[in-house]
Amino acid sequence: MNVMGEQNQERGSSGMGGPPLTDEERTRYQRQLGPGVLTEEGQARLKRSTVFISRVGGMGGPAALALAMAGVGRIIFAHGGRLELADLNRQVLGSEQGLGKPRAAEFAACLRQKNRLVTVEAIDREPDDAEAVALAGRADLVISAAPTFAERLRLNRAAVACGVPLIDAAQWGMTGTLIAVKPRVTACLRCVYPQDPPFEEMFPVIGAISGAVGSLAALEAIKILSGVGQSTFGSLLLIDGYRGHESRMQLQRNPTCPCCSSLQRFSPMSREASRD
Repeated sequence: MNVMGEQNQERGSSGMGGPPLTDEERTRYQRQLGPGVLTEEGQARLKRSTVFISRVGGMGGPAALALAMAGVGRIIFAHGGRLELADLNRQVLGSEQGLGKPRAAEFAACLRQKNRLVTVEAIDREPDDAEAVALAGRADLVISAAPTFAERLRLNRAAVACGVPLIDAAQWGMTGTLIAVKPRVTACLRCVYPQDPPFEEMFPVIGAISGAVGSLAALEAIKILSGVGQSTFGSLLLIDGYRGHESRMQLQRNPTCPCCSSLQRFSPMSREASRD
């Protein structure tokens, strides 16, 4: 695996005790500490957390950026290819100066410039099945922001196998969806989509909806990892930017789902998600 950045094969430990915040960290994050936002312990849990994101383009980029700025301790992301001009309507981690260069290196540099206290690992391709499981196994939470349904299902399988919370973000045109999965408890992505929906290779998208969905994915991740606020596990959020409204529906777990119905058999890899 070609990984750029500091290596650590241990899973994050956001749910366990660890070092308190430093004076520098208290100063850096002071605007998000207090009533209605994060407690100091919640911020320390973010510091001890690892998030795996695939990919960090239109939706994953804003999500990764928000998580880095919020102080998540380690961000691992996967994104292949070279930056193209058509990417720049939505991919906030890229710029015109990076056109033609590998996206992974450009995006990692942008994140590191935002917060030197955050460790960033960049993988310059989309992971296969085995790599996805290995990466999910190192993380406290997985964000799927992939454009293809095959990759979204791969990340869903990996998160379910490892018992790690998954946030699935999707977009098309001016619409977006967000699903938060808690393995063993709520519906997984395959429960929601028993059959693969049709896929459009070069689908249209407005960058503003990408940023909105990615930011909401990051907010959900921050709540889950910090233990602050109410998570949206088990529901689907639909944002219809074209008509200017949003809706939320509760999802039902499929008792015959080929991915999660026999989840208990994934032991010993599986673990209970420790946060609501």
